[in-house]
Amino acid sequence: MRLSNVSGMTRPICALLALLCCALPARADDPWVVYPGGDGAGKGKHIILVSGDEEYRSEECLPQLGKILATRHGFKCTVLFPIDDKGEINPKHTSNISGLEALGSADLMIILTRFRNLPDAQMKHIDDFLKAGKPVIGLRTATHAFNGIKGDFAKYNNGYKGPEKEWTDGFGRLILGEMWISHHGAHKGESTIGIFAPDAAGNPLLNGIKDGEIWGATDVYGVRLPLPGDSKPLVLGQVSKRAANATKEEIAKDKNYMLRPNDIKVEGKKNDPMMPVAWTKSYTVPGGKEGKAFATTMGSATDIENEALRRLIVNAAYQLVGLSVPEKADVGIVGVYEPSAFGFGGYKTGLKPADYQLK
Repeated sequence: MRLSNVSGMTRPICALLALLCCALPARADDPWVVYPGGDGAGKGKHIILVSGDEEYRSEECLPQLGKILATRHGFKCTVLFPIDDKGEINPKHTSNISGLEALGSADLMIILTRFRNLPDAQMKHIDDFLKAGKPVIGLRTATHAFNGIKGDFAKYNNGYKGPEKEWTDGFGRLILGEMWISHHGAHKGESTIGIFAPDAAGNPLLNGIKDGEIWGATDVYGVRLPLPGDSKPLVLGQVSKRAANATKEEIAKDKNYMLRPNDIKVEGKKNDPMMPVAWTKSYTVPGGKEGKAFATTMGSATDIENEALRRLIVNAAYQLVGLSVPEKADVGIVGVYEPSAFGFGGYKTGLKPADYQLK
């Protein structure tokens, strides 16, 4: 049974089918993948991970995060993908993410999409989820998750300037706290070291993480300061130059020189002030209940190789579903994880969701 075929049915029937489908084991030809979870603090909680971007390999990193959350912590995890007419995962296919009906049974949505132009029937499931005030984790390009949508859900578009003023700048700004602004660091030329925000020490979301331990090859995104509403920065992004370009003397002077891959702080305006790269925020969709969000502008498939960043995301999942954050969550990689480099093109072709099943 395919969830994508029930969007024209009445709402009660659609909701019932979504629940039934989520209760059934995934089939090899399903356009999504399910990691059942089991014993662990997250047992009984359902996380939907929504992938769909052309650049940062969300179709690779979200299955790994789902495996970690299910295998290490007991959460049931369903990963959704951009599926093309051949039934293959195709990041360039921007108008379909199969299985969003499953959000009806979700306790948390983790989203890493970029400029998606989804049909109304699919957007309605996201809209219903947010109106219910359910929690959201947004990674990297989720700040500009949607674009080019017409009609009722145009307000979700990145940079929205329409008549619904509460939605100014779209999903990214209202839900997560920022839309697409800029590459603050040099794209593919400078990396990010995560430095604790001045008043963030002791926050449970940072449990098991040392200051300066978070690192990603992706650059720091620009944001407008201060972030809106009750946004609380947790991690600031130190724009850093690749060690290959650094002198031995520069590395020796830097307190973070032991970080893989020995990147060091760039001097000057790029780090004065440093941009937040991870924060929490409350959100309220007009007509809906208040919800909680965690956003990080890190999160490519290669960023997820960093243990501290994985732990930050897992900690956020615990907190957002109402569980106590572990002192040091187990975030060990599950199976083989060899992520592709980020960049347009270069994604693995011919793959289907079944290729990401637990082996």
